[in-house]
Order: sequence, then structure tokens, then C-alpha cells
Amino acid sequence: MFASRGPTHFLDWKKQLLFALLVTLACTTSKSAQNQCTQKLAELPASPELLGFHLGMAKEDVKTRVPQIVFGRTDDFGVSKTTINPDFDPRIDKTKFKGVRSISLDFLDGRLTSLWIGYDNAFKVQTIDDFVKMISQSLHLPLAWSSWRSRGQQMRCADFQMTVTIIAGAPSFRILDEAAEDTVASRRQAKEQQTTSAETTGAETPDTNQDAPEVIADRHTRTYYALGCQPEKEITRGNRVTFKSPEEAEKAGFKAARKCH
Repeated sequence: MFASRGPTHFLDWKKQLLFALLVTLACTTSKSAQNQCTQKLAELPASPELLGFHLGMAKEDVKTRVPQIVFGRTDDFGVSKTTINPDFDPRIDKTKFKGVRSISLDFLDGRLTSLWIGYDNAFKVQTIDDFVKMISQSLHLPLAWSSWRSRGQQMRCADFQMTVTIIAGAPSFRILDEAAEDTVASRRQAKEQQTTSAETTGAETPDTNQDAPEVIADRHTRTYYALGCQPEKEITRGNRVTFKSPEEAEKAGFKAARKCH
């Protein structure tokens, strides 16, 4: 017959089990904390992969970096967007943007809030895994990436987020100021509330951008560029024409620029 185990032995066994569970939980929590990104934008170092850009820089500094850049129209919420194409624009010094196909920049109140870079097949890394390791090391960030959409990777930090995916067979990278996104969302919500209030009371909603052109056109080439598509060369004042819509431009005899299709 086996000796009977008393209640004291049973309590000791429960204490040991509880202690083991607490140790496991502490180790898991510590490991999870190490894999979280807590850095802020202001703490990020300069990185060669960001090509001399950084979130928060002024339009004037971007213009100094790329003199050929043409900024898009600023909307009612203080947002403007533009794109530069080092791989296609012969005016841009390609040695400054080796391995880069295209760059998109978003601004809020004249400050850079989103940077998207599309690399080409000449870039030094070609897989998402290699890219996230490279950018994490370059920006002094933990490898706290998670799956994003079908094939991408994403990392959220204190006040910004980054995404990496493959486009046209090469990596693309975006870094986004989340505080700026919240500001735009708040402004949109305030505008919607103002509109709703005006509709309820029957008052007219002021249009703060009523006369802002949606389309710029070149009188010499008879081509127009809709919002989000900028001419490769700045249109001279004498040849610059503006329209409120593509339809208005086409009625005036202008055709959409080939690059805007």
C-alpha cells in the first residue's frame, strides 16, 4: 500500500506549481516588452535609407534636397502631397537616389508627415525579411514587426508606424506620423460637424477653398495635370492655366498629360 500523502504535501505542491506559473508569466512579459517599439519620432537617428528626408522637415528643406520638386495644392485640412521619380525624371541627380524608383511625400501645415519610398531591382536588399532587419538596425529599433496585409510587415512605435511590402518585385517602405494623421482626422470630423450643423439650422456652410483650382495646365503643350499628378518641369507663368476640374480643362481643348493616365 502506498503511504497516504497529507494536506501539507498537497499545499506545497500547489505552491510550487503557482511559483512556476508566475516565473513563466514574468519571462513571457519581459520578452514581450523587449519586442515592443517605444521609440518616438524625435528619437530616430538619420538613416541613409531615408535618403536625407525625415518626418517633420519643412517644405523649404525638402526643396533644398530636391530643387526640381513641385508641391501639390494644399487642401482645406492643411494637407498637400507630391511625388518625385528619380528613375524617370532626367533633371534629378540619380546618384543621390541610387536604387530608388519613386518617392511620395505628404505634408501637413508645411511639414513632412508621411514618406513612401519605392526601391528598384538595383537596391541592395530585395526581400522583406532583409529589409526590415536593415531598417531596424539603421533606425536603432527592435525587430517588433508583425504581418501586414498579404505579404507585408508593419511596426507601430510610440507616435509613428512603418510598413514594408513588395511592389514591382522590389521593396517599398513607408514611415507615417500618427499624430499628424490624428490631427487631420480631427479636422475632418470638425468640418463634418460644421456641415451637419449648418444643414440642421439651414445656414450656408462656408467654402474655405471655393476658388482653389483642381487642375493646372500648360497653354503651350495644351496638356493638363489633375490633382496628384505634377508636371516634370515647372510651367512658366505665361503658359500656366488653371481649371476647377478635368472636365473643364477638356472642354477648353486641353488633354490629360500622358504620365497622368
